[in-house]
Amino acid sequence: MDEEKTDYFLELIEKGESETLEFKPSLSQINEILEAIEIPLNLVPYSLVISIYTFPLWSSIINGNVYISALANKKGGKVLIGVSDSGKIQGVDVGKDTIEKLTNKINSHIEPKIYPKISVENQNLILIEIEESPDKPVLAFGRAFKRVGKSTLKMSRDEQEKIVLEKNKINFDSEICEKATLDDIDWDFVKKEFIPLYENISENKIEGELKELIESFGCIKDNKLTNSAILLFGKEPQKFFMNAYIALARYKGDTEDNERLDYKEFTGNLFRQVDKCNAYIREHTAIMSKLNPGEVKREDIPEYGFFSIRELITNAVVHRDYLEIGTKIIIKMFDNRIDYYNAGGLTNDITPVNILQRQYSRNPIIARVLSKVKYIEELGEGWNKIIKEHKEHPLSPILPQIITDKSSMLVSLYSAKEKFEKKEDVLILNERQRHILQTIKTQGFIKSIDLQKRFNITRDTVNRDINYLIQLKLIKMEGIGKAIKYVLV
Repeated sequence: MDEEKTDYFLELIEKGESETLEFKPSLSQINEILEAIEIPLNLVPYSLVISIYTFPLWSSIINGNVYISALANKKGGKVLIGVSDSGKIQGVDVGKDTIEKLTNKINSHIEPKIYPKISVENQNLILIEIEESPDKPVLAFGRAFKRVGKSTLKMSRDEQEKIVLEKNKINFDSEICEKATLDDIDWDFVKKEFIPLYENISENKIEGELKELIESFGCIKDNKLTNSAILLFGKEPQKFFMNAYIALARYKGDTEDNERLDYKEFTGNLFRQVDKCNAYIREHTAIMSKLNPGEVKREDIPEYGFFSIRELITNAVVHRDYLEIGTKIIIKMFDNRIDYYNAGGLTNDITPVNILQRQYSRNPIIARVLSKVKYIEELGEGWNKIIKEHKEHPLSPILPQIITDKSSMLVSLYSAKEKFEKKEDVLILNERQRHILQTIKTQGFIKSIDLQKRFNITRDTVNRDINYLIQLKLIKMEGIGKAIKYVLV
């Protein structure tokens, strides 16, 4: 072996075992080598070292297929045979038919076929070089494997299906939802909530059966429900997709190290998830009410743009990768920002840089239905309007930040609250507090129990809002016991 190659192998060995590097003691573990070829090859170049210091027992050579299959499913890699677990180069006995037997073992147990390059280095090291397979998943002994840390694990059925869907360019929302029936649709919601909204926006009267309308959207195929039908109109979507909901945590301060003030889960169909989550965030959004000189009406300036809040929630449910069944949409509210976490990164060559010029939907049926009722911009103009709202905001908040990779995305929406003026003619109120004042102006009073029911909040939360308004000398309490009510000062 020449000096350059020796240095190359030594460098690999010195790295030690990791997600991209593995030592194996002997060719008796060839089964594991073959399985390694099967790990999904969709991340970074994958280098794998298999250490073997003896060359016996071809009966167990199949073990090596594990690693070979894992590599073929990712970006390819290398298997080095002839190195001990401790990293010492010991070599192996290479006979005249060793390479032929190794090649036959690989071809016999890997499907679809791959053709790795196998070479003998310095007469006692075997180097197997595997390229990424264009036909994934690659199976070893009929099973698919993946690499997690230092371990090679069997792929789940859902993981294999995701690879097949991506390979064939099949969208998740157009796939049939197995075991779902027409009885799983919330027809009452469709009739009483969706259709009136649809008719009002489209200015067209819906004729015909409810089923025909849902079918026209692509939510029913051959009398079977698609995944989009369950997510959009299902009675209980989480029965089929247990993590298809939004989890929201609200923190005191700017980091997760501080006290968590609240935690909510927004379930049900996608319409209700968006509506309930949006209402909650708006309730906890501060608004500066400023009385401008010479004007009777106050100018209301929110810390976040209301369009941006809702659009980012809707984007999350539309563009989420629902094949990642172990994940959910997570929203974290801090004093200075709102973080939106989602499974499924930007796709189709869209980047944070060109997002204003490119448009793509991971779930086109869901996007189309939501656009029909103005839950999302039909022409993909949502991001343009978010940027426009920020640029036109009176306090010029920081533009949203996007951090993404192939599997996830984080969008941060920044608050302008720190720019609120601290003057006598300025009030900083959230939406609930503003509702309290408006209700009292309209009907003359309000009761605590009415607020609890209206916003589905605890008595303690209501009391905090009321006490804040009392401190500002805007309202006062009248009556005693159950007759207590609040009126304007």
